[in-house]
Amino acid sequence: MLKDLRTKLLVVTGPTASGKTARAVDLARHFDGEIISADSRQIYRGMDLGTGKDLDEYGTVPYHLIDICPAGYRYNLYEYLRDFDAVYDDIKGRGKLPIMCGGTGLYVESVISGVRLPEVPENRELRESLAGKSLDELTTILSKIKVLHNTTDVDSCKRAIRAIEIQHYYREHPDEAVLTEPHPMSDVTIIGVDIDRDSRRKRISARLKARLDSGMVDEVRRLIEQGVASDDLIYYGLEYKYLTRYVVGDMSYDDMVRELEIAIHQFAKRQMTWFRGMERRGYHIHWLPWDMPDVDFVESIEKIICNNGQS
Repeated sequence: MLKDLRTKLLVVTGPTASGKTARAVDLARHFDGEIISADSRQIYRGMDLGTGKDLDEYGTVPYHLIDICPAGYRYNLYEYLRDFDAVYDDIKGRGKLPIMCGGTGLYVESVISGVRLPEVPENRELRESLAGKSLDELTTILSKIKVLHNTTDVDSCKRAIRAIEIQHYYREHPDEAVLTEPHPMSDVTIIGVDIDRDSRRKRISARLKARLDSGMVDEVRRLIEQGVASDDLIYYGLEYKYLTRYVVGDMSYDDMVRELEIAIHQFAKRQMTWFRGMERRGYHIHWLPWDMPDVDFVESIEKIICNNGQS
């Protein structure tokens, strides 16, 4: 069947708690595919409950770019694009269908837009000159040399300094900056798992409770005991930010749960804002209901990618 499909890459995306992984697994079984994760935190080993890996869902379906780095490491977009290319070429080379699955919109859009980044080395002199500046000051500096499309570059001082460092490198090496210009992939089919706000909120709340009951706090304690710095865990955001603050005594358990739940709901809203932005930027996302019967879901996608799979 694979030779008849009018797609080189199938993307399954959507907000957190929409059931993306189960859908991607069904599609991989049907189309003889393999899954490439597009989740910016599932790459870390030992960060399982907090990132919602749910590895049992994959069964015998091969998956990639999960558990490839130690917790505490700060993986970046350059590394993801490099690693994605290697995995994608390997899957295609074996006659399988690559299925990209995840809700990190930056990863998804960067891959399908064809952006490829040069490796930017550390600029110690620049970092020292920026050390001690507030996040507002760093944001102002970055906004003068780059259009800020989202807040991910400026959600911490360390990220803002790195973003400034990258832009300075591009200005000093314009030949390499050309690599950042998009060269969109052809024959990409993007499937969005559409879930209404009320259902999404209920699933997020239920999933958070289940993961806390399953030992998510102990997972964070174990990572700290293994030598992962609390600041590094906080850097990863969401579950690891709030659970770490609870574990080190900065907030009560009840406050942690309440604030974390709010943060996850806000995160899901930001994900949807990103996907809507992708649509405005010209990417066609085929939205299908999250609670659609499994067979109907697979059959619908088969029709999309066999008949007019180009997005």
